[in-house]
Amino acid sequence: MANKQNIQDFLTGFTAETTPGSAAKTPDFRERLKPGTSVYITFLPGSDFNDTVTVAKRLRAEGFVPIPHFAARSITDKAALEANIDKVVSEAGVDRVLCIAGAVDNPLGEFTDSTQLLDTGLFDKYGINRIAVAGHPEGSPDMSDESIRSALKWKNSFQEKTDAKMHVVTQFAFEAEPIIAWDKMLQTEGNKLPIHIGVPGLATLKSLLMHAKACGVGASMKVLTKQAKNITKLLVVNTPDKLVHDLADYQTNDPSCGITGVHMYPLGGLKRSAIWSYAVCDGKFTLDERGGFKVDVDIS
Repeated sequence: MANKQNIQDFLTGFTAETTPGSAAKTPDFRERLKPGTSVYITFLPGSDFNDTVTVAKRLRAEGFVPIPHFAARSITDKAALEANIDKVVSEAGVDRVLCIAGAVDNPLGEFTDSTQLLDTGLFDKYGINRIAVAGHPEGSPDMSDESIRSALKWKNSFQEKTDAKMHVVTQFAFEAEPIIAWDKMLQTEGNKLPIHIGVPGLATLKSLLMHAKACGVGASMKVLTKQAKNITKLLVVNTPDKLVHDLADYQTNDPSCGITGVHMYPLGGLKRSAIWSYAVCDGKFTLDERGGFKVDVDIS
């Protein structure tokens, strides 16, 4: 079983994310996150990429590392892709990105998946060689399992023949078991890309269920639906302590574990999730015999 130091080590260096809308409601990210934290900027279907540029500039000015999303199905053509890359590099000093297909049924132009974005060579042209790609421990409603596996093999090959330093950032899940099984499967298939596992931040059960359905979370959602049968629990704030403990235990005891980092999804708001995460990183928590823990700070 993972000890306190194992858990601290597992969460230390976690990344976070924001949408332009959430950023507009955050007076100063320095009141939420420690300087130097990498912050992904989510691109929602129908958004204006100029809003992404604005947030990237602000994050850079406040001392953070902005990582904008490039969603293939929301980009009209190669010229638009290059214009957007140029903007975030020249205006916000961006040197790393996340490439995804994007949850759009009908692509706006010539791109349908992230491999096509990578294959343009434009990220390399603008000096961006740290590239994150999406991972789906429980599958995706937008792609078949076979397509996902084929794309990951392509990305491994892409890293080998370029200067790119790539890693996988996954969708969140609520149980460690499917994540561990997925990681082991990737190992047998030869995946060499480090994995940053998605962890759901602190939110009410009602909010978590809403986000899980919208994001296509798989079988691990049953953990929530069982709790939801007790209506009095819907407004109780859930913490990912059991998930973090079990994944830290896996990372500690399996030398072939591919998980090297944590991406925190602030589903119930960045402030609460950040307070909890930093408390864990600083060892301000008490382990219990059930494989969970409780932080020793106020997260209300």
